[in-house]
Parts: sequence; structure tokens; C-alpha cells
Amino acid sequence: MARSPSGESVIERVVRILEAFDPETPALSVNELAARSGLPSSTASRLVDQLVSEGLLRRDASRRVRVGVRMWELASRASPTLALRQAAMPFMEDVQAVVGHHTQLGVLDRREVLFLERLSARRAVVNITRVAGRLPLHASSGGHVLLAHGPHSLQQEIIASPLRRYTDATVTDPTQLRRVLADVRRQGYAFCPGHIDPAATGIAVPVQDRRGRVVAALSVVVPNDDEARTHIGVLKTATRGLERALAGPVQ
Repeated sequence: MARSPSGESVIERVVRILEAFDPETPALSVNELAARSGLPSSTASRLVDQLVSEGLLRRDASRRVRVGVRMWELASRASPTLALRQAAMPFMEDVQAVVGHHTQLGVLDRREVLFLERLSARRAVVNITRVAGRLPLHASSGGHVLLAHGPHSLQQEIIASPLRRYTDATVTDPTQLRRVLADVRRQGYAFCPGHIDPAATGIAVPVQDRRGRVVAALSVVVPNDDEARTHIGVLKTATRGLERALAGPVQ
């Protein structure tokens, strides 16, 4: 595979371009892509032209570059999370009908929670998560669930690393985080009042596959008030149904 003078392959450079896009900046100029990806403008321009010709990127009316429909098509067609999302949606809709704020599904991806799906409502409480968005494991309810049931090596890595503080309630102390993860495993849920925003509470429960492995976290984001804990039972009930759906019909 051809490599640049820096030793990077073409694939590695393409990935850097694709990773330059995020929910806040879905459209970028070639110069902005070059700056964000750390590539020379000439290299970025050449790779963008090739990606546009294949439909993986596209140019809008102002010549800014956006992710192409073909990229979404290929990712959706072969996504290993497709079956999980399809199985979860009816149960997420049931939860959403009760909580009336935000219901979301997240999976562990490296050191973060990756959100596969989210349902919201008008005038719902503040929530910074988005579909295909990410949050650090230490800061969110879904992250606490996935980290608590994740590999011990990952737990040690996260606990030993600098942890971003979103609010005064965000868990950033290593001893406290260990205690929180132990509570999540014991209780079967994570409860995070004001950890991302003082006005919101995140609540999450683990979703297990037929082998008993935690494959996702089903969560809600609701107002940070005295009613927040009443949603734990709704989440647990929905998760039991989702786990039965994931296990398939009884043989």
C-alpha cells in the first residue's frame, strides 16, 4: 500500500479526512479539512476529489464538502449494530412514551460511548448527545454502565487518565469512580444527576446478549428532580424485553 513521506498509508490519510467531520461541523472547505486532518492542502484536495468521485463525500452548492449518501448507505448496510438498533427501537419507543424526554442506546467504542440511536421530545430537558455522537465513559450514565462491565484493563486505563469535569457533580476522582462502578455492577443501573448538565439526570441499564455479555446501555436523560428515580423501573422492564428479543425465539 502506498505510503506518504510521513509513513502514513492512503487509508490512514483518508480516515483523517473523514474524522474531521463532526455533528457541529457537517460541512467544511478543503482548506478546513486540511487543517483539521493535519494534511497538506494539495493532499487533502486530491483525496477529497477521489472520495467525491466515489460518492463517499459530496460538494454542496457553496462547494463545501459534506459526507456523501453512499458513505451512509455502506455503513448502514454492513453495520454490526444494525440488528441491535432494530431490536431496540420498539422498546425505546415504549420507554420514550413514559419518560417524555430522551431515550438513547449506546455502545462501547474504545474509550467512549458511541450513541447508535436517540429519541427525543419537544421541550425535553437539555441533552448534548446525538446519534453517532460520543461521550467519555466517566461522565455519562451509559458510560458508567459500559465501563463497569467492560474489561478490567480499560477500567484501569480510564481511572488513571485525566478526566474532564463537566459540572461539579462529574466523577473525576479515581477512588470515587471505582466506587461508582462497583455500585453500578451491584445495583444493575447507573444514576448520574447533573453529571453532564446541572439540569439533567442520566439513568442507564446494561443490555446483555444471549451469552450474558453487556453489549449496550439503554438510557434516559430526564430532569434533575425528585421524580428522576421513578424511571429506573421502566428502563429495567424495557431492557428485559430487549434482551429476550436479542436472544431470539426459544428453541
